[in-house]
Amino acid sequence: MLSSAWPAPAKLNLFLHITGRRDDGYHLLQTVFQFIQLQDEIDFTVLESDTVTRSSAMPGVDVEDDLVVRAARLLKEKTGCQLGVDINVRKRIPEGGGLGGGSSDAATTLVALNELWQCGLSTKDLASLGLSLGADVPVFVHAHAVWAEGVGEDFTDIEPVEPWYLVIHPGISVATAEVFNTSDLTRNTPAITIRDFLEGGGRNDCESVVRKRYKEVADALDWLGKFAPTKLTGTGACLFAPFSDEQEAIAVQQQLPDNWQGYVVKGLNQSPLLERLAAEKLKLN
Repeated sequence: MLSSAWPAPAKLNLFLHITGRRDDGYHLLQTVFQFIQLQDEIDFTVLESDTVTRSSAMPGVDVEDDLVVRAARLLKEKTGCQLGVDINVRKRIPEGGGLGGGSSDAATTLVALNELWQCGLSTKDLASLGLSLGADVPVFVHAHAVWAEGVGEDFTDIEPVEPWYLVIHPGISVATAEVFNTSDLTRNTPAITIRDFLEGGGRNDCESVVRKRYKEVADALDWLGKFAPTKLTGTGACLFAPFSDEQEAIAVQQQLPDNWQGYVVKGLNQSPLLERLAAEKLKLN
C-alpha cells in the first residue's frame, strides 16, 4: 500500500536566546518555532515483510544513519509492529540551513507510520520518541507554532503573525556543533516573556558567532537587511526577513545575487502535517 506526499515542513526560529548551560553541556534556550510553506514530501509504501528500506538517494547519508529510517525502526521497536515500509523522501529543504529538514522528516515518519501501521500512539508518545532522534523532532510532531524553553523540550502553543517571508540560503552549510561549542557564544541572555517577544523583542544569539566564521552568511544578512529586519534561523546558514505581502517579497527575491537561493514562503502556525493526517484518517476509516 502506497501513501504518498506526506508533508515535512521547514521551520524558522523567530528568535533564539541562550540563557544558560547545564552541567551535561546542553544549552538552555528560549525560542519560537514557526513553520513555513517550504517542505519535503515523503512517500510510504507499507510492506508485509518486517523490513525498513529507503528507496530515495540521499548523497552523503548512509541508510543506517538516515533519520527517517531510524524513526521507522524506533517506532517498530517501541510498538512491536510486524509490518515494514519503504520510504521515499523528496528533498526540497536545503541541508545545513537551520530549517530543520532532517528533524521534520523524522517527525513526519513517526506521525505517518503511527497511522499507517495502526500503532495507536498518542501525539505525546510520538513526541517523546522523537526526542531521542533530535531536540527539534517533538515540535514537528506537535505540529503547531510554539514558544520553546529548556533544551527545547518544554513548549507552549503560540500564535505569532503569519507574514510572507523571503528565506535566503547563501550556498553553504553551518556546523551547528561548532557554533554551540565556541567560546565567544553568548550563554547568559536574560530570559524574556512571550509578551516581550510579541511586542518585538528577541534576537538570535548565534548570529554574531556565525557572522565571524561564515562570510557568506554575513554578506547575505547585510544584503537582506537593507530591505527588511533580518534574522538568522537556528545556527544558519539560512536567514529570513518578513514582508507585508507576497509581491513585496518576490520583488526582493528577483534582485538576489545568482549564487544565493531564495524562497518566498508564508509563515504557518499550523503544520500542513495535521491536514494530511486528518485526510489519511478519513481514508482508512
